[in-house]
Order: sequence, then structure tokens, then C-alpha cells
Amino acid sequence: MAENKIYNIDEIMKMLPHRYPFLLVDRLEVEVPGEKGVGLKNLTMNELFFQGHFPGNPIMPGVLQIEAMAQTAGCVVMSANENYADKKCSVLFMAVDGVKFRKPVRPGDQLKMYVEKIKMHRNIFVFHGVGKVDDQVVSEADLTAMIVEE
Repeated sequence: MAENKIYNIDEIMKMLPHRYPFLLVDRLEVEVPGEKGVGLKNLTMNELFFQGHFPGNPIMPGVLQIEAMAQTAGCVVMSANENYADKKCSVLFMAVDGVKFRKPVRPGDQLKMYVEKIKMHRNIFVFHGVGKVDDQVVSEADLTAMIVEE
């Protein structure tokens, strides 16, 4: 079996159009191209959302945890699609289902987003995502998105 492929931030920025402060994946490990991977987000007090989201008791907004999972899933899909290598494409959200938030994510945490493809039809795919901090589940959701050519 092939070794997992690790993508650094420069490689992630080639797959995603997102940029600071909306790029929410610092590192990506693709276990099975197009199917399964783990994204990593290191959280510091310098994140803009911590400045205004519950000042004095900063937590990462749940919607941004889901966005980080979606970006991870988008990278996993793009990592296996040679069809899109020479084209400018984006991964666009279509639906989010079964969202659960279990614990707060705070500055100093390392959020790991585990994503696995449930199904794919043409350019539409569904992933199940689980966010973890210190091996404890903090959030989860099923994410539906599509790949579109720009």
C-alpha cells in the first residue's frame, strides 16, 4: 500500500482558492486520494474570529469548524482528480446535514478534520467529516459539494 501523501500550505493553496483569513487548513494528509484524508488547523489567539467571538472566553465558531471540514474534503477530492489539474476549478458547498457540536475549540487547540467520502456522482460528492481535538470529537457533519470549472 502506498504511503499517505502530505500536502503543505503552499500545495493546499494550489488546490483551494481560499486565502487568509478564510483558508482554514494548514496541513493535509491524504490517506486515499479522492476518498479519505485528515486536515489540520493550528489555532492561535491571533485568529480574527477569536477577537470577537465570546471575548474573554474565546471559542472557534462552529460554522468555521464545518468550513474547515469542507475545505479538507475539497482538497481530498482535488488530490485525486487529474481531470482538473489543468483547469481552474472551485469546490462549492451545496448542503450540510447531521451537524453536531460537542465541545468548544479554543486558542492553542489543534483541530484535526477527518473526512471520508460517502458517495460521488459526476462532479457532486458527499463526505462525512469529524472534527477532533486531542482525540475527542468536537464536531461532525455530512457535507455535500460540487466541483465547478471557473
